[in-house]
Amino acid sequence: MMSKFMEWVDARFPATKMWEDHLSKYYAPKNFNFFYFFGSLALLVLVNQILTGIWLTMSFTPSAEEAFASVEYIMRDVEFGWLIRYLHSTGASAFFVVVYLHMFRGLLYGSYQKPRELVWIFGMLIYLCLMAEAFMGYLLPWGQMSYWGAQVIISLFGAIPVIGDDLTQWIRGDYLISGITLNRFFALHVIALPIVLLGLVVLHILALHEVGSNNPDGVDIKKKKDENGIPLDGIAFHPYYTVKDIVGVVVFLFVFCAVVFFFPEMGGYFLEKPNFEEANALKTPAHIAPVWYFTPFYAILRAVPDKLLGVIAMGAAIAVLFVLPWLDRSPVKSMRYKGWLSKIWLLVFCVSFVILGVLGVLAPTPGRTLLSQICTALYFAYFILMPFYTRMEKTKPVPERVTG
Repeated sequence: MMSKFMEWVDARFPATKMWEDHLSKYYAPKNFNFFYFFGSLALLVLVNQILTGIWLTMSFTPSAEEAFASVEYIMRDVEFGWLIRYLHSTGASAFFVVVYLHMFRGLLYGSYQKPRELVWIFGMLIYLCLMAEAFMGYLLPWGQMSYWGAQVIISLFGAIPVIGDDLTQWIRGDYLISGITLNRFFALHVIALPIVLLGLVVLHILALHEVGSNNPDGVDIKKKKDENGIPLDGIAFHPYYTVKDIVGVVVFLFVFCAVVFFFPEMGGYFLEKPNFEEANALKTPAHIAPVWYFTPFYAILRAVPDKLLGVIAMGAAIAVLFVLPWLDRSPVKSMRYKGWLSKIWLLVFCVSFVILGVLGVLAPTPGRTLLSQICTALYFAYFILMPFYTRMEKTKPVPERVTG
């Protein structure tokens, strides 16, 4: 009966073909390592965010008068509302953790190089959409840091010449952050951006499966096939990697649930202390800082004395990631076979990014500002100098087949 049912479905919808193309007959390199868990984990967290978000919207009221009280109602009176809210708030931070590690894997093994440029571009669009989604959602609890953080970030658009003031007012929908801003951010956070995000995820996966997955050696497994056309160094994604990913999911859920149940605020980094106080337009917090996953770019913004140049630098820090496939001139993909210059610069870039993230949380001082400026210079130097050091360095010979 099942086979007849599937025949009926396949005559009307390519269910079996999709299963084979993307799972059972999609051959991935057999030497995937730890860093290849984070793509599937990002998908898991996305599902968590969508499901918990749906449940939260059932009890949330998107108005300036009732938003904060509705969050308190979810936490105190809705059955398991506290759990749903913590799953969603912890999931937001977990999303950026796995996405940053996923991006680091791309930098480490050259997953952005030909023929995967479009895979990288779609991935960066997902990252950009994710940042917008997180920013919109950050205002919704209507706490002090939500309100003032949004006030600071939106006011940055005012630095744009000629159209800045009108653009800022258009984004807010008012002269100040108000219930109108909250309502439109709610609509974008719940409907518009998730639709765009899901579409980009589908495009990212389709583009990946069209050109095939990269691997730690950076070797194209499609070049060596057996008489049946199956890559010699490839194994079917299902059941081999689906089972392997389940192991990663279980370990991830242990850590994730430990955070949710024992320290969901994460010392004020996941849920800031000022956000447990209702938004007050007449009371400015002593120190305004965005959530931790935005702080590297916030530190770059503050490192530049001029407001307009700071906004340009912050935007450029994200925009430069889009052109990365055309900056790397190395004949090899993986860091395993690149020269010592590439390895040192990747280390410098990662350390600079982490330091900028820490500095973005802290209140500015002359010493911290100087360190931010140094790290900002190193951040951009990684990309600006990449065409030169990747072309001039001596690389190791790449094996014809994966080494395991």
